Amino acid sequence: MVLRTPCTRLSKLSLSLIPTSTSRSLKCTSRLPAWHYINTHRSMATVISPVTQSSTSRNGPTAMVFMNMGGPQTVDEVGPFLSRLFADADLIPLGRLQNYLGPLISRRRTPKIQSQYASIGGGSPIRKWSEYQAAEMCKILDQRCPESAPHKPYVAFRYADPLTEEMYQRLLDDGFGREGRAVAFTQYPQYSCSTTGSSLNELWKWRIRLEGKEPDGGGVRWSVIDRWPVHPGLIEAFAQNIEAQLATYPEEVRKDVVLLFSAHSLPMSVVNRGDTYPAEVGATVHAVMTRLAFSNPYRLCWQSQVGPSAWLGAQTSDTVMAYVRKGHTDMVLIPIAFTSDHIETLFELDQEVIHEAQKEGGTGVKRAESLNGSKVFIEALADVAEKHLRSGEVCSRQMGIRCQGCKSERCLEQKRFFMNTERDVKEVIR
Repeated sequence: MVLRTPCTRLSKLSLSLIPTSTSRSLKCTSRLPAWHYINTHRSMATVISPVTQSSTSRNGPTAMVFMNMGGPQTVDEVGPFLSRLFADADLIPLGRLQNYLGPLISRRRTPKIQSQYASIGGGSPIRKWSEYQAAEMCKILDQRCPESAPHKPYVAFRYADPLTEEMYQRLLDDGFGREGRAVAFTQYPQYSCSTTGSSLNELWKWRIRLEGKEPDGGGVRWSVIDRWPVHPGLIEAFAQNIEAQLATYPEEVRKDVVLLFSAHSLPMSVVNRGDTYPAEVGATVHAVMTRLAFSNPYRLCWQSQVGPSAWLGAQTSDTVMAYVRKGHTDMVLIPIAFTSDHIETLFELDQEVIHEAQKEGGTGVKRAESLNGSKVFIEALADVAEKHLRSGEVCSRQMGIRCQGCKSERCLEQKRFFMNTERDVKEVIR
């Protein structure tokens, strides 16, 4: 969303934040995103030192915040991780008994999940990869977008360290609370209320708790990259990893290898509410297959279901076993909704699904490499971020419309916050 606002309404600081045009001229009426507006009412919060700007930057520095679910780095962190995960009604809706069932389920599952993390080296690598990807992306952005440099990488996990509140406090300690710019960059390429939506709910919550509704000094100025399911760089990175794995099969069978795209499943109650995730995952799969010229047969399946309620299927494990029994012993599993390795790839796919398939004769079942440190993928992250920074948009048009069956007031208020900095913006579609 972009707004036209008279320059006379802006403070001197906000004028220094206005992106320059190609000719670097400034007109009285500028196309400004909502986070450029200046609060006219101040609270009694502690004054924070202004963000230090570099000599080459007009709008910098810029905080680039990678949002993801996270994962325990040690076996001892599994319990707290599961407690937060099962307490999140956006991800695992348990109804009115959430506060009772969540802790009960997490306690019962902790020993089993601890053994799984022990089998992949004692912890999740998702923090290592997230921090690496964010840092490498920021290096590229500093070169491509000097006007918003320096770009500072931050990571905010929903269920593990560094938690959202830890990241937010770091932003304030680093001086971004005085109208500094921050971009919430979801690392879920396909939007879901259960993933990106939950992370944004948490970010909004801690903004209110740490800064207040009308923070002194203007507060952190947020914009959001809320989805990017068919970005060409993302598609190219997936395609190259698939091609690399296909190359390990003998040429005479290569074209018959079944490509199984696997994404984290959702409860059907979330899907039936109108969540866009299944459609966006499908769009990613179709874009990848278009890039591959539909060279192989393929299917989309879903993993990581939890509990007895109905979840989106067909399940990845069931799909693999069904195809092995039908004689399709050569398959490549592609984690299509994850941007790095973690428990779902390293244990669930590698040690459970593939191991069981091989026991049944599926000796040709393999997995494509995760995106991890892919240079193509990191270039894609930088391109997504660069286009967002230059667009002047606060978020995508899709973020302004709620799911058809959504009744969450928290969702409504979160969307209003991220889309609307002041009163002069369009109403969130109810």
